[in-house]
Amino acid sequence: MTKKKIIRGRSQEKAGVSGSETVLEMLQKRTPWILGKKIRKPKIIFPDFSKVKKVNIPMPVKTFSVILIYAALFVLQTGIIYLLYRDPPALGATVQGEPQFLYQDLHESFIIEGIVASTLIFLCSLGYILLYHASKYVYNKAIAQRILILGIILILTTFIALQYMISYKIGVKTIFD
Repeated sequence: MTKKKIIRGRSQEKAGVSGSETVLEMLQKRTPWILGKKIRKPKIIFPDFSKVKKVNIPMPVKTFSVILIYAALFVLQTGIIYLLYRDPPALGATVQGEPQFLYQDLHESFIIEGIVASTLIFLCSLGYILLYHASKYVYNKAIAQRILILGIILILTTFIALQYMISYKIGVKTIFD
């Protein structure tokens, strides 16, 4: 048996490599009364989940749940709580009897106004969904560009329409008036 020469707590094999001694080895050498001569390091064997089949939800259930979520979102965006609590008229009229679709006050609205605003917000979110789907067609540039342009057009037109509705409600003149 050959004896290993120890230099400052390290064996000769590890003396040439700076920082090669683990914390556990340093603690074991300096505090033999706490850790003892042998420390058992447990080995954890994790199961291999790559071989296990994943649970796939059938597509109709996914589609149906997405439709339900979007329907609930649409109903909430119409301001259903406001409509139930305040009981506003469905449509207004001016003194001359002409229909009025937008209420002139920022804190009040007609039922039709809430439905139109909710439809515009829904179309805007559809534009963002189209932007996301355009990123999936990386290898088919023509389709990706068409979807991207359609999404941008939806977002911009709904944004302009909503801004027009808000400016009309607060009484600011727009280029359409």
